[in-house]
Amino acid sequence: MTSSNPIPPVAKKVPFERVHHGHTFVDDYEWLRDKESPDVVAYLEAENAWTDAQTAHLAPLRESIFEEIKSRTQETDMSVPARMGDWWYYARTVEGKQYGIQCRAPITDADDWTPPEVTPGVDLPGEQVLLDGNVEAEGHEFFSIGAFSISQDGTLLAYSTDVVGDERYTLRFKNLETGELLADEITGTAPGATWALDHSHVFYQTVDESWRPDTVWRHKLGTPRDEDVKVFHEPDERYWVSIGSTRSEKYLMIWVGSKITTEGWILESDNPTGEFRVLLPRREGVEYGAEHAVIGGRDRLLIMHNDVDPATGEKAENFVLAEAPVDDPSSMRTLVEHRHDVRLEDVEAFEGHLVLGYRREALTRVAVWPLTEDGYGELTELEFDEELFAVGPGGNPEWKQPVLRLGFTSFITPTRVYDYVVSTGELLLRKEQPVLGDFDPARYEQRREWATAEDGTRIPLSVVQRKDLTDGPAPTLLYGYGSYEASIDPGFSVARLSLLDRGMVFVVAHVRGGGEMGRHWYENGKTLTKKNTFTDFVACARHLVDEGVTSPDRLVADGGSAGGLLMGAVANIAPELFAGILANVPFVDPLTSILDPSLPLTVIEWDEWGNPLDDPAVYEYMRSYSPYENVEAKDYPAILAITSINDTRVLYVEPAKWVAKLRATKTGDSQLLLKTEMSAGHGGVSGRYEKWREVAFEFAWVLETSGAYRA
Repeated sequence: MTSSNPIPPVAKKVPFERVHHGHTFVDDYEWLRDKESPDVVAYLEAENAWTDAQTAHLAPLRESIFEEIKSRTQETDMSVPARMGDWWYYARTVEGKQYGIQCRAPITDADDWTPPEVTPGVDLPGEQVLLDGNVEAEGHEFFSIGAFSISQDGTLLAYSTDVVGDERYTLRFKNLETGELLADEITGTAPGATWALDHSHVFYQTVDESWRPDTVWRHKLGTPRDEDVKVFHEPDERYWVSIGSTRSEKYLMIWVGSKITTEGWILESDNPTGEFRVLLPRREGVEYGAEHAVIGGRDRLLIMHNDVDPATGEKAENFVLAEAPVDDPSSMRTLVEHRHDVRLEDVEAFEGHLVLGYRREALTRVAVWPLTEDGYGELTELEFDEELFAVGPGGNPEWKQPVLRLGFTSFITPTRVYDYVVSTGELLLRKEQPVLGDFDPARYEQRREWATAEDGTRIPLSVVQRKDLTDGPAPTLLYGYGSYEASIDPGFSVARLSLLDRGMVFVVAHVRGGGEMGRHWYENGKTLTKKNTFTDFVACARHLVDEGVTSPDRLVADGGSAGGLLMGAVANIAPELFAGILANVPFVDPLTSILDPSLPLTVIEWDEWGNPLDDPAVYEYMRSYSPYENVEAKDYPAILAITSINDTRVLYVEPAKWVAKLRATKTGDSQLLLKTEMSAGHGGVSGRYEKWREVAFEFAWVLETSGAYRA
């Protein structure tokens, strides 16, 4: 590699003492927190220049990958229309344009639930453009849509946009009959907006100084913002607030939730100026959700909760489903009992049927439960013939619809959209994600493998590769996350083909802290068991090496956000196992962040990580794994850290400090790069072409680092 500047930037040291529980930590790089400082900006720009120089030779490969993604993508495309009220709603993309276009077309036959035949680039009869993201984004480097909510009568649109990346949105309203914007404009909102049935009141949320959605407001169209009514406020900093409506639109629901506790409030939607009432008062450690259903002609609540299961007398770790009267939610009758091998995740209610979403053997499952005049019919689980897959409802806004819209995908199957006919059991394919060029799914294979963790726990891995790969160590990308009970489900990626076709193996390590194997999987990878997440990932890497799938000089680890914490931890624990580590918006200075309640989202995070501010044991435990604090004078793999200057979830300062300390401390000559997007937030750059270029940048680095590509 050559560079016009062969010396990487070196951050100055400004010692800053952090003292807690009798322990003093000297932080030489805390000064990087001030993003308004010219010195900080200069350092970040110097790191960007160094990264540009060190990766300049990969430009042809990056361009090849970008063109491959582009050539395989049907750029002018549209989604399968979903019916709501008197309209079919859908989204379009147009070749050469960065953002989607939201549209609708009128329904011509009220009894026909077959979506209209769509041809990319061809308007449907009577098509109306509701919101063109390309027009809204003009003049802005960053653009994101937050709210997109249609009033029940289909005449009004509430939408919000963020043009900075800090996740604070401006809410606007559009008359869909005239196409005119209303004068109402509300700045500084959280994403989301919910209409009342009168079409003149809309509910929205604002955030506190820590970016926590904490307040629900009611706005009446045509009135100034200072007349908006505060209908709910949550002072406890551990809780997030959200608002929505039931699918039936009969009720408005406010939800208050921490990582371990939930509380719901309900109000009849035809009485928007009334008072919300609590469903079940919050109890520490009890989570629940509720949906309105009409069972046997009566309004009922379907409540999914993890309280004590009356059938067993034990806490329902994986949740149970119960039914209760709307006016007496505590009078519950259990419908689906607790199972240790099945994690109930969701229930959706329609006029004629219910849909259960759950997880068994690390895979998502869907079951349909028809409703009869007297109650419940026979529960039917939908079956699919792939070893690894992900399935779930999507695009089902209408209460009275007789079909269920489903999405299905796997690592080797492009996303399919189905309509399941509840009355007949037919599964009708409406669309398969087009993949242009010579793509043939038969050239690839996916499989499940199992690694054994230090404590004997079996850890699932998902493996995908070309079928014709010869035996012997192959370049491999090992991805992991492992926090917040988030599951990394199988999913098709057009971009990933550029890795697979170059001989790389792609693997997901389903480590503890995620939710793939049920609630216990999460509980055993958080707070004082968090290290299981890291050692599980290391065990997965060792398994791949021991089984001959790859070798340490060909293995690259990948993770972002909380998965970036995982990357930083395994870099310290087992650097010898990896040729490289890709860390996106990495949470690598967790102790500093979780110790500071004034930082965005910190207090909310205490249920996930523990409270090191008050608990010395938590402080010591976090200190023992914090990537930043455990950087040592030893050889590390090549590292590429990517962050965004306006990220409000994981501040850019964390990877900036981490890279600065690594540069000053580590031994050896492995590559160390920091790339900061100077006009983006937690999700990185906006616009599909810019995102493809970012993916191409990362993949080019991965291919070279793993030995799959030689310049």
